[in-house]
Order: sequence, then C-alpha cells, then structure tokens
Amino acid sequence: MSTSAPHTPPTTASAWIEQWSHLVERGGAVLDVAAGNGRHTRHFASRGHDVLALDRDEVALANLAALQHVSTRCADLENAAWPLRDDEKFAAVVVTNYLHRPLFPFLIDALAPSGVLLYETFAAGNARFGKPSNPDFLLTPGELLDAVRGRLRVVAFQDGFISVPRASCVQRICAVAEPTHESTCLTDRNNAVPPDRYVLQG
Repeated sequence: MSTSAPHTPPTTASAWIEQWSHLVERGGAVLDVAAGNGRHTRHFASRGHDVLALDRDEVALANLAALQHVSTRCADLENAAWPLRDDEKFAAVVVTNYLHRPLFPFLIDALAPSGVLLYETFAAGNARFGKPSNPDFLLTPGELLDAVRGRLRVVAFQDGFISVPRASCVQRICAVAEPTHESTCLTDRNNAVPPDRYVLQG
C-alpha cells in the first residue's frame, strides 16, 4: 500500500552531502545539477566554493544569482543538449533528488582530476512511501555503482531506507575521479593519511 503525505523540499543540505564535503578541494568549483531551491548551492558557496547552479526553473535561479560565489545557468537537462562546454571542469558535481539516466556520462566527464561526484536520490521501493513512485525516477539496486564502474573510485555507497527528512528509499554514492598519472588523494596537514586512502567521516 502506498502512503503519501504532503511535504516541502528540504532547505538544509543533505546529511550525505555534508558528510563528504570535506573531500572537495578547498575553494574548488562545484556544479549543482538540478539545483532546485539551491540548498546545496548555498552550502558550498558558504564554504567558499564558486558554484554553478543548473536548473530549468528561472525563478529559482534568480533567487540564487545574487549570492556571493554563485553563478547560474538555465538549462533543460532532459530535452536539450548538455549545457556545459568540454573544458568546464569541477572539483565536485552534486546531484540530489533528481534522476535522468542519460546524464551519467556527462556528470562524470565534468569532474576535474580528483573531483568528487556526490549523488543521492530515490531508489526502488520508494513507492511504498509516496512519490516518486515511477520506476523511471527510482534507482535500481546498485545502479549508481554501475554508472561509475571503471571511471571513478567509489569511496562510499549506500542503498536503503531513511526516515529523515522523510521516510524514503534512497541510494547514494561518493566517488572520486582519481588522476591518471598516479594514485593520490586528499591528505591531512600532518600526512597521517596513507597516499592511497581517503578520509572517512561518520
């Protein structure tokens, strides 16, 4: 039985995005895909990152355009060409609560060396709790792993149920575009982290 309750879009950053924000290069540019109300645009801008917010909602983008460190680009991500140039690369690409499978290769290509893909959206089983319930908008088991396999190094992955901010089935990944010339990662100031490991939090 499907149960659906009215809800408003969250205004604070996803716990998953917050958890892995430390892997994003300090001051590196961030791409917020399907930015919506801009909660993650605001999160990264507040940390000193230059953020490009992509969305088709001109009104939502207008509310973000005045923020420091933020630029916007209106784009129909599903019915038009990918709106970025090949030379536009980012220290992080962020996608939450949005799924359009043909974009997967473009999201990965938009990462600079050591760039971080932070992706979280609804997964199979969510219909029990409300929308989205259409399989077109629900990740199948392990789908994000399949999308990055052979191209990015997976640092963290989850596929399950959450109760906050509302009951949902979600899938989420943190994956890094490692430089091809050597195996490397972000390390702390004291070089306490082995050179082939990433700092895990939580």
